[in-house]
Amino acid sequence: MPTIDEELTQLEKDIRQLQIEYETYFQGGRKRPPADTEWRVKTLINKFSEMGGKLKYAQSFRFNNLAARYAKFSEVWRQRAKRVEEGHIAYGYSKTGRELEEKRLAEAAREHEARIHGHLQEGGARVAVSDPLREAEKVQELYRTMIEAKKKAGEKADINFEQFHKFVREKTDQLKQQLGVKQVEYTVSLEGGQVKLKAKGA
Repeated sequence: MPTIDEELTQLEKDIRQLQIEYETYFQGGRKRPPADTEWRVKTLINKFSEMGGKLKYAQSFRFNNLAARYAKFSEVWRQRAKRVEEGHIAYGYSKTGRELEEKRLAEAAREHEARIHGHLQEGGARVAVSDPLREAEKVQELYRTMIEAKKKAGEKADINFEQFHKFVREKTDQLKQQLGVKQVEYTVSLEGGQVKLKAKGA
């Protein structure tokens, strides 16, 4: 029986495979959307969603990112499939139509990412912590910033604060010992349309 981490890795592979198969479909290389692969992805996502608190923080964080990635792609695929079915764009035969549609989607993605970047800059996405237990308000600020960024990015924002606080405590202690620093700086950033939390010595 596969472990949770192995199933998360499989989910990531299936999402990548689904991207390839959808692009093949849109370009006329297959007659129907990749229903089988998408069913596998949805099944795993539903399974992890039902597990809830059984996931460790790192596993939950990884799953939320994968689920958000699929949700983002799924909406794009739905819109493109609808346009194909309505005959607005003949992907397999019209190179110009395909290029125009890809350009439109790329511009929409850039605008979406720019809005989130603006939020992170305005909200203050950097927090330096030396003792998370005594500086709980800083951890709360970091937590709120990440949750708001996730909401604006269309990602799930159901991270438990207690688990988040524990993660920050453990990560802070680990980096202080490894790097010999007194503080650890946490940064909430947007990379490839996904919200990420990074830590480094300060």
